[in-house]
Amino acid sequence: MNFEQWLYTLPLRLRLRFYPNQADQEIKNELRDHLEQQIKENVARGMSPEDARYSALRALGGMTQIEQQCRDARGGNVIEDFAQDLRYGFRQLSRNPGFSVLAILCLVLGIGANATVFSWVEGILFRPYPAVAHQERLVALAGTARGESGATELSWPDFLDLRRSCTLCDESFVSKITGSTLSVGDHAEVARGSIVSANYFDAIGVHPILGRGFEPDEDVGNDAHPVVVISYQLWRDRFKGDPQIVGKMQRLNNVPHTIIGVAPEGFYGTFVGWAMQFWVPASMEENFESGGYKLEDRSARWIEAYVRLKPGVSRRQAQGEVSAIGKRLEANYPATNRGRGIGLWPLWQTPFNNAGTLLPTLEIMVAVVAFVLLIACANVGNLLLVRSFARRHEMTVRLAIGASRARLSKQLLTEGLILSALGAAGGLVVAYWCRHALVLMLPARSGVAMYLPGEIDWRVMAMSAGICLIATLIVGLFPAFQTRNLDLAGALKAESWSVTGARGRARMRSGLVVLQVCLSYILLAGGALLLESLQKIRTASPGFSTTSVVQTGVSLVAAGYDVPRAKAFQDELIDRVRVLPGVESAAFARVTPLGYGTYSSTPIAVDGYQSTLEEQPTVDYNQVGPAYFATLGIPVFSGREFTRDDDENAPLVAIVNRTMVARYWGGQDPVGRRLQVKGGWARVVGVAADSKYESMREGPKPFFYVPLRQDFTRGPALNIRTTQSLQNISAALVREVHALDRSLALYEMITLQEQVNRSTSPQLVAVTLVSILGGLALLLAGVGLYGVMSYAVAQSRRDLGLRMALGADAANLLRLVISRGLRLTAGGVLFGTVAGLALTRLLGKLLYNVSPHDPLAFGSALAMMTITAIAACLLPAWRATRTDPAQVLRD
Repeated sequence: MNFEQWLYTLPLRLRLRFYPNQADQEIKNELRDHLEQQIKENVARGMSPEDARYSALRALGGMTQIEQQCRDARGGNVIEDFAQDLRYGFRQLSRNPGFSVLAILCLVLGIGANATVFSWVEGILFRPYPAVAHQERLVALAGTARGESGATELSWPDFLDLRRSCTLCDESFVSKITGSTLSVGDHAEVARGSIVSANYFDAIGVHPILGRGFEPDEDVGNDAHPVVVISYQLWRDRFKGDPQIVGKMQRLNNVPHTIIGVAPEGFYGTFVGWAMQFWVPASMEENFESGGYKLEDRSARWIEAYVRLKPGVSRRQAQGEVSAIGKRLEANYPATNRGRGIGLWPLWQTPFNNAGTLLPTLEIMVAVVAFVLLIACANVGNLLLVRSFARRHEMTVRLAIGASRARLSKQLLTEGLILSALGAAGGLVVAYWCRHALVLMLPARSGVAMYLPGEIDWRVMAMSAGICLIATLIVGLFPAFQTRNLDLAGALKAESWSVTGARGRARMRSGLVVLQVCLSYILLAGGALLLESLQKIRTASPGFSTTSVVQTGVSLVAAGYDVPRAKAFQDELIDRVRVLPGVESAAFARVTPLGYGTYSSTPIAVDGYQSTLEEQPTVDYNQVGPAYFATLGIPVFSGREFTRDDDENAPLVAIVNRTMVARYWGGQDPVGRRLQVKGGWARVVGVAADSKYESMREGPKPFFYVPLRQDFTRGPALNIRTTQSLQNISAALVREVHALDRSLALYEMITLQEQVNRSTSPQLVAVTLVSILGGLALLLAGVGLYGVMSYAVAQSRRDLGLRMALGADAANLLRLVISRGLRLTAGGVLFGTVAGLALTRLLGKLLYNVSPHDPLAFGSALAMMTITAIAACLLPAWRATRTDPAQVLRD
């Protein structure tokens, strides 16, 4: 239709829209006039009035059909038709409440699972920072090292140079997670906070509701600006919402800080996984970070940062400029920056918080919930197909009295829309209830639960609406498709059914069941692979003992201990701990393996090893005390452990691992050789076994250890090898600490096995979620199979009765029905195996020493699927055996 035709028909369309009754009456009057004119012409030809009327009606056709055709030709009233279809659809659903509740429940589960996962993706990956402006232009900033795939931290001087030179960025700011105690003694409270650049609050568009943010000069100096902005939650809970809080003092790590502001409600900081309770300026870094003053040390890499791009600038463009800045810094400062660059990451891949950690799990969950939705839709489609066959007579009558097939399809699609809309509404309620459920699957640390909220915003609502429309098409098109080939004459005749039903009508139902079984089988196989992987990763040896070693710590910094006093306390405490009953050994270490703390790293030089011009070897290391290797059960292959004589007055020494020996000394024993560490030369005194340092999934990497006294920190972890229970050793340690200083409080005490378990919590989340959703998919597939077999048995009563009359016993009928269900299951398993072998490769990031094609996992999924299929078929099969042949044949 061209524009002139459309403009010509516009008044008519408006009349049809706003005056539908008048338009219908005009159609009826026009048809009546046409009929009367035809009758008059027939009478004029010599027919009797009765014959003339009969002939005119026969020539014209059914009046109702003609009226409907005229409405369709003129466009009809879309709104009125839709409202009529809605009323009729609700009446039809209310007449079958059992069917309606089951169908809506399936869609609620399918759509709810999708909306829940989308809320997690939105709240953790895409828009993780409530109240922060322009998150769509925010990217993470971190360092890179040549030859390494992951991200590293940046130094403060490098960050300042980048901030001055970057022209494609609106803002660059630092946000480094840290911790503190807000009080000491028995009531010590651990708080999490951030060390930030002075422009932090202005850069993210968050303004304190009381007081102010930081000023530019508060970035400068060594512990020169002890000021703090506290969170709304801390202000409300600890300070009782004191309106005069600004200007008051709060001790953080035993240093009095002036409270200068209160962040707004709903702002939790810029770190995925933990809600921040306070923010301090970068000038206070030394008070919260071990290792000395770092703001002027270009080799000290400790900060985590973000960049907000200018409008219209892509991350690729900004990365080009940032890389050029990194190369310029490498050329200007080769001693500290050789082989180093700067990278940008989207928020959902942020390398220094839990976004990157949970990304593989959430990627898998998006695929899993899509499978669950398809299974739910297939289940509802099967229910609607069965119901459409029961309504064949109704559809036939409606066609016979003038309804068009398109009109019937619209009606069936409207009924599907009602179901999917109710399912979407219920699904959003489920998503709202479950939006915080992810944190329940992750362990608390030091008694504090993680903060991983889902975000149900307009994007999640729009996604749910899109899923609702897709579900409408899926569940509505199946019964609508059946009306295409509806035979008006044959549909009114009695039909006979076999145990499998009429082949043409049963094929689609069976196909949907095969699809459900296929998808469920894939999910079960994936869940079995993840479960096997989790078991292996948690039982694998990390290279150190886990069951007999516990770790804790004492906050000496928070208690105001200076370095000499801290050294004396550590010596006294370790002597007391070693003589406790059941204690075999004890040792301090700055970082606990697989913990959240980050290891120190330093450029190194090795006697006899010539690095390339492009390479600046940088290796992670740990500061440990005497007996550390004996305490953790790490073998020392050659040389010796550290002793108390390896202190600040002794020559520098180091212990290296075997991978470092292989890379830098060609596998030769390096004991007695020299290693340059932080500008000084250390003598290698031992070679230790490789172990896991940051992740159970990491491969062997160079690593070395230095004595704690030669690189001292006031807040190391205390590792204890003991035969005592965790409760007993904890009580004994508290007594010894309080005997030295009653103002001190212990950190959380856990076994190293619990540390391993916490480090593998993303795998546990994946196993839990896939198991829950896989179980849901299995239940839906079982319900679908049960529905198909129940309907087949109900429609095959005459055939079953005839079989029993001819001598078939109950066992034969039982075997007949169950074998039909198992054939459908076998078809789904066959397709699922083929698809699963390809799709389980996507689990590679979460699998540990498990092949994606592991036969044990697929065999376990097959066993569960078979048991479910037999259980789903038993009740219909039992009903088949209860058929009374005499009554069936008589009916």
